[in-house]
Amino acid sequence: MIDVFEKEGVICVEGTIEHAGQKGRPVYTFLTDGMLIDTGPKHLEADLIPFYEEHSIDLVTLTHSHEDHTGTASHFQEKGDVPIYIHPLGISTCRASCPYPKYRQMAWGVRNPFDALPIGDTIQSRSKEWKVIHTPGHAADHISLLDEETGRLFSGDLFVSPKTKVIMDSESIPVTMKSIRKLLSYDFGSMFCCHAGYIPDGRAMLKQKLDYLENVSGEVKQLDKEGLSVDEIDQKLFPKKYPITAISEGQWDSVHIVSSILSDEDNI
Repeated sequence: MIDVFEKEGVICVEGTIEHAGQKGRPVYTFLTDGMLIDTGPKHLEADLIPFYEEHSIDLVTLTHSHEDHTGTASHFQEKGDVPIYIHPLGISTCRASCPYPKYRQMAWGVRNPFDALPIGDTIQSRSKEWKVIHTPGHAADHISLLDEETGRLFSGDLFVSPKTKVIMDSESIPVTMKSIRKLLSYDFGSMFCCHAGYIPDGRAMLKQKLDYLENVSGEVKQLDKEGLSVDEIDQKLFPKKYPITAISEGQWDSVHIVSSILSDEDNI
């Protein structure tokens, strides 16, 4: 089901999916100035397509190729009159059929393959030129969008929460930190996150996340110098284990936070 509301001229569409009677993590799509930012998961298609059809959409911009952000993009492909843009690194993933594990297919749905166009350094909506900022870490093809005139930032999955406890084995904490620092070099205020929604004090919250990751990185490196193994550091810093680790068969785990910091220190 979806909930639709407006913040700062942005139509925010909050979607939630129930599994075994429990609501999952919210996922957002945003519509502003005729541009749809992300398309939500396939499981929400029955609710999202009526929303699309009630609004005028000129183009779709995807923050990255993960299935909870691209799940209904094929709807626009089938219509044929709405271009879809993504970072060049994500184009081949969008063309692939089901390029993600079974547990993710069950969580978000099985999206159809589609063709997307490569996005440049800027993208034009009806009346605004958006700065496209490559912000990898969560995904290699991840971008953020900044309206420099109003200071509104669309951060995809770079923020999500101020304290990261688990990541996928493909993610990198050092690269994420570099991307956050890059964003903080720009002038922005509010932030629209694809899982946390509208965050009025976006700059402060993103800085809070960076501070947390810097502290964790310092602790990891210190414990490594003291001779602790990756698993021992993980147990010491992240003793709580989350269901997603078992469900994903280890693709999501706190140990990946530790290993990414130790394997890529030069990026910190």
